Parts: sequence; C-alpha cells; structure tokens
Amino acid sequence: MKQKGLYIQMFSIHGLVRAENMELGYDADTGGQIKYVVELCRTLSASDQIRKIDLFTRLIKDKSYSDDYGQPLEQVNEKFRIVRIQCGGKKYIRKELLWPHLDEFVDKTIIFIRQEKDIPDVVHGHYPDAGHVAMELGSFFGVPLVYTGHSLGRSKRARLLEDGHDLIEMNRKLKIDHRIDTEEHILKSADRVITSTHQEIEYQYGMYRNRTLPTYTVIPPGIGIERFYPYYHDTFSSSSEEEEALFAKASVIQELNRFFTHPDKPLILVLCRPDKRKNIQGLVKAYGEDAELQAMANLAIFAGIRKDISDKEETERDVLTRMLLLMDKYNLYGRMAIPKKHDFEHEVPELYRIAAEKRGVFVNPALTEPFGLTLLEALACGLPIVATNDGGPRDIVHNCQTGTLVDPTDTKEMASAIKDIIVHPDKWNQFSKNGILNTRKFYSWVSHAKSYCTEMKEVCRKYEKSFITAVEPRESIGKRLAKLDYMLITDIDNTLLGGNPEELNALMDLLEKNAGKIGFGVATGRMFESALDILNTHGIRIPDIIVSGVGSRISYGDSLDLDKGWETHISKNWDPGLIASRLKEIKFIRPQEASAQSAYKLSYTMAPGKDRLARIHHILTQKRFKYTLIYSQDQHLDILPYRASKGKAIRYLSYKWGVPLKNILVCGDSGNDAEMLKGEPLGVVVGNYSPELEALRPAKQIYFAQKSHAGGMMEGILHYQFIQKAKEMVPDDH
Repeated sequence: MKQKGLYIQMFSIHGLVRAENMELGYDADTGGQIKYVVELCRTLSASDQIRKIDLFTRLIKDKSYSDDYGQPLEQVNEKFRIVRIQCGGKKYIRKELLWPHLDEFVDKTIIFIRQEKDIPDVVHGHYPDAGHVAMELGSFFGVPLVYTGHSLGRSKRARLLEDGHDLIEMNRKLKIDHRIDTEEHILKSADRVITSTHQEIEYQYGMYRNRTLPTYTVIPPGIGIERFYPYYHDTFSSSSEEEEALFAKASVIQELNRFFTHPDKPLILVLCRPDKRKNIQGLVKAYGEDAELQAMANLAIFAGIRKDISDKEETERDVLTRMLLLMDKYNLYGRMAIPKKHDFEHEVPELYRIAAEKRGVFVNPALTEPFGLTLLEALACGLPIVATNDGGPRDIVHNCQTGTLVDPTDTKEMASAIKDIIVHPDKWNQFSKNGILNTRKFYSWVSHAKSYCTEMKEVCRKYEKSFITAVEPRESIGKRLAKLDYMLITDIDNTLLGGNPEELNALMDLLEKNAGKIGFGVATGRMFESALDILNTHGIRIPDIIVSGVGSRISYGDSLDLDKGWETHISKNWDPGLIASRLKEIKFIRPQEASAQSAYKLSYTMAPGKDRLARIHHILTQKRFKYTLIYSQDQHLDILPYRASKGKAIRYLSYKWGVPLKNILVCGDSGNDAEMLKGEPLGVVVGNYSPELEALRPAKQIYFAQKSHAGGMMEGILHYQFIQKAKEMVPDDH
C-alpha cells in the first residue's frame, strides 16, 4: 500500500545552499532562486499532502566557504532534508563549469535513492543544470518531471548580444548555446513548468522551439510573513528572538550611520546582486543627477556580499567599480551608503523596516525582472516600491495596488517617481497599507504551497493515467533496477546464442519466471544496433541492460536510454583521432568497417603474430596515451578509453545500482570476456569457449561448464545455486 502524501525531490545544484543564514548575494550563483527553493521546501514540509521532501544540491568542501556546505545531509525538520551530492570535485565552482559533471551528479543521486529504498513521486529541477539532472532521473525512474527556469538562456543571450557581447566569448565563458539546447530538451520532457508570472510564459518561454510542448502553471512565490512583518509592530515569540532582532536593527543602523551625514532623512533602499542587469548604475545616475532628491533622501545600496572588489568575478567587479566611480563623479559622499555585507536572516528584514520607519522607498531598477521577491518583502514590511515596468513587478503592483512602475532606462522618470512617493504622505500611507494587506492576501507561502500541492497531485494523476493506458505498460527501468539485488550478464555470440534453441528457451523462461529478483543484461563486442538486431532475430526480450561495443556504451531497457554518466566517465583523456593517426604506421592491422567504429571504440582486424600486441602497446605508451586494448578470437583488435571495457562497465553498474559484484553472474566464451569474468563476480565459461580463456581455469570464482552456449549458462546457474540465492527456487524440470 502506497504511503500517504507525496515524496518530492527538488534539485538546485549550483550556489551555496543551506537552510539557515543564507549567504544571498555572495556571488552571481547565490541569488533569490536559492532562497525561493529553500522556503518552498520548508513550507511544503508543513503540509499534510507531503510525505517527504528532499532538496538536492552540490556538496562543497572548500576552505574559503563554511563547513555547512560540506555536510552530506542537513535535517531541516522532520520531513525536509537538504541532500548534498559531490560532483566535479569538492571546490566551489561557478555554474557554467558544472555542465560536464552533471551526469556524475545523476549517478550518485541514483545511488542515494537506491540506498534509501524510496523512489520519489515527482522530481522538480530549478534552473537548467538541475533541470537536466531531474530530467534524467525522471526518465530513469518513470516519474513526472516538473521544471522552474528562474531565468532563461535565450533571453539572456539576446540581451548580451544587444549589449555588444561576442557570441564566441559568451559560449566560452557562459556555455550559453549548450544551456539553451538543454532548456529545449527539458521543455520537451517536462510534465509541468511552474512560472511566477504570465509574462514569463509569453515573452521568455515563448522564445523556445519547444515552447508549446509542456503545460504551464503560474504560482507566484511566497514570502515569510512571520519575518517580514510591518514596521510598526513586532511578532516576537520569545525574549531571545526579540534581542536578536534588536541587535540586528542596531547593527544595521550603526552601519548606515557610518556613511550618512544626515542619517534621519528618508531612505532610498536597493538590495540586489552586483549584476549589470540589475541596473544599479541607472539608479545612482538618477539620484546623482537630481539635486532635489539628494536633498530630501539618502541612498543605500546593498549590492551583494564582498570583501575585496578585486577578488570578484569580472562582471561583478565591473558593476561595483562603476558604482564607486559614479558615487565619486556625483560627489555623493555623506548621502550614499554602500555596505560590504549583510546578514540575510536577521538584518535584511530590519533594513526594510528601518527604511519604512524613515518613510523611504524601496527601488528595483532592474532592466529585466522575472519576478522580484525583494519587492514583496519590502511591501510586507510596509515599505512602498518603485520598480521596473517589466515581468514580475507588473503583476505585483497590479495585485497589491501599490507602488509605481517606471522605465529603468529613464533616470528622470525614476527620480521623479521616488520623489512623488516621499513628498506625498497620503500616497506613501496608502501604498504602505496596501502592500502590507495584499502581500498577505496574494503572496503567502501557505497559499503557494497549497496551489503547488494541488498541481503536483494533478501532475501525478495525469502521469499515472498515461502510464496505465499505454499499450504494454512496464515498470520503469530505474524503479526495476533499484529493487534488484541479483543480476545475470552474458556475452551474446557463442554464449547466449549459437547453441540448442530448446536450451535457450529454457534459460529465457527461467529468467522470466525470476524477473522479480534477477536482472538480465548482455555485454557484447557488437555495436548497439547490431546487438538489438540479433536479439530481436532470436526472439530475446530487450534486456534490462545492454553493454555494447566491448564496454564503450551502456543502455537500459525498453526505452534504450543511454547511460550518460558512463560516457562522461570514460571520455577522460580519450583522443581517438590522435590514436588512429599513430596506428596508421602499423602495416599488420587494418581498420574494420565504419559500422564497427564509434566515438569510444577503434576497431581493427589483426592476424596473430609474434610481438604484434607488444608493438602496438609500445607505440601507444610511448605517446603517453591512456587506453584499453582488447584482442579476441585471433582477429578482433579493439582500442577503448582506459576506463572502458566490459568488465569495467559491470563494475560501474554494480556501483551505480548497488548490486554487489558477488551477486552478479557473468557468462562468456572468448578473450574479450576475460576481464569481466575475473574478480568478484561469479563467472561461467561455457563449454564451447575459446582456448584463450584456458588461463582462467585456476580461478576460484570461475566455473567451466561442460555444456555449451545457453546450456552451459544453465549449468553455471545450478552450480552457483544462483536462483536459490536470489530467493527463488529453480523449477524441477530445469
């Protein structure tokens, strides 16, 4: 019986993610998206409709960052955990450098899921890197994929090109085209796309080829009402909480007073990352060019967290430097504050309330704004807003009946809107009141979570319905493999096939009857398409796992999904073009036909001869190539990446799916099976084996059968009592 409530797996891979004291603004990757995901998970965990929620992010062990980010598991509350998965090393790296390591993240998440023995009902990816991971897991485990983009690559590329950036440089640094291609794939696969605004659907997702494929749902983010309460009262539940808030307020006031000559003036507040799109310089210009505005109000810009501007990324360094230069140009000393850090948990809410007490204004001057969570936080505290007339702010101002929208490129319009609110007390009061009341009406996390749960139940219902109505519904390969503890893997030619058809049928019947306990895989020198063809020709059902091309490719089940983690793993230090060019000088080998070659396999024909293999090894090692060389049946010479082979593929599968090597029965007949027969797995050499396997006879874990082909495999199964070990009895007639 299925447990009550949904199990949601959220993915937010890049940035610094923890439940408390979030370091928002630390860099370009640690922005509002992180806060949104953590708050969403926290609120959902309080719902009766949620059984469990795990937020997956990247594990970081780096002396430059808090130890918090190196904890594999952070138990936030009874139902909510942050799970940290290591990929791409342990050092903190920006999101654009994570792309090559995402399949490693997928593999290790699969291992975690199998260890937990709990498959999610929904996977939800935030931002395209996490979207890719969730897409792969959703496909593997046969569960719905939900996606939230937060910001999109096509609109970013268009904006950067408009600003004069070079596309080649964009791809070098931001991997922008790869990101867009990934987003297109996600849209093709997503069962639901969650957005914050209707504008996001129309103008941002509207730029994508696959824009019409998913179903979109608008669910605006919420805010923590208990923390962002109005400036004129408090909601302390304890004296220690009150002291913490009072200390935070005193700290903020002390910091601001370091900058201001007249600290009692109304405060114009800005809180954002140092990103060019945030248009900080536009606001500084608006303030600097308007002497009247300078006379009536101070300006405070909290632009992320920094120690030394020279240590920041180039784009952030450029924004911060321009801000300082403009401050100097307009001689804003004594009127403009630029603090270097702020504590998000306690100081930011106090910042809004201090600005409201001074009857100031919060400004979001961004050139584009998908949503604008800081606007809601300010409004909830009673601080009126001036915001860009784009995206989220339009919906916020419309719903809350408060604030003024402006063209962020018009500095005079921006300055005029700020002054208009400050100098008209009635307008300030009305905006403040409407903001407080309507944020609670339209933008609470509780209402967000309620809508989200309703949507997820609908997504699961539709997904299950489509699964049930499929012509031949079968369990997803991920769910199947996650349950198995035993597996039989065999070579195809001259092992599984080539013998008595009745013995083959008996073997396949035995595996079918015990399919609930034993997985079935093939490991072959054939290329993938050739392996499928020969299996279909002989009426063999598609195996759970196909290791093809002598271990250069792994595919799964009916869906034939490619194991991208394996490709990523074996691609390291592999240069087939250079290897092929070096081997051209060898006269006693010739390349096999094009259909035998692949991106991760070079195949040649070579007759036996004294020192021939030694000569090839000498040439390749002399050039410091890393490779695996396999010679079989006195004719087939295969060169693979050094991490690839049938044996290494089986060990990788054991690690990824948590099937112990001692529970894997491996069957083969020729030299290219030798490596996979050795070691911990249970080995069976069928009776029709090639003489090159005779050297394996002394090995304890390898059984040499009397019978050939499938009959020899059956003999090996009985020898090891493999079916009994898998807790299924072998039928008497076998």
